[in-house]
Amino acid sequence: MFSATPGWSADVKGYAFVNDDGTLRVRGKTIHLYGIHIPETSIICKTAFRPPICGTRAAVALVFKLNAGWPHCEPRETHSDRSITAVCRVDDTDLSAYLLKSGWAVATADAPIEYHTLEKIARTRRIGVWGIPIGE
Repeated sequence: MFSATPGWSADVKGYAFVNDDGTLRVRGKTIHLYGIHIPETSIICKTAFRPPICGTRAAVALVFKLNAGWPHCEPRETHSDRSITAVCRVDDTDLSAYLLKSGWAVATADAPIEYHTLEKIARTRRIGVWGIPIGE
């Protein structure tokens, strides 16, 4: 399902910016994390940091995880807007699995069974979006 884009190697690695919608910006390209959908949540700010970190809850969680290193992304699909869907890892941590385990994402219908299992565990534990009161 992956279609190569001219000028891109099979894998993408580099410094990443996190967009509020939970996508990554690496080397001028937008990367959607494979197998997940990130629901909209309220904007939060972590003021203990200078400068403060503000964004959706999933985006802030990704910023903290990316502090451990640069993501290494394996593209799965290229979209008409030239964005990419990819499996991205920091060290050995799959970023999609990390967000699912933390409760900040839901697994898409075509996601691996492991992703659906992580979503169910987060839902059962009532963490992340599963623990946010309605109206927040």
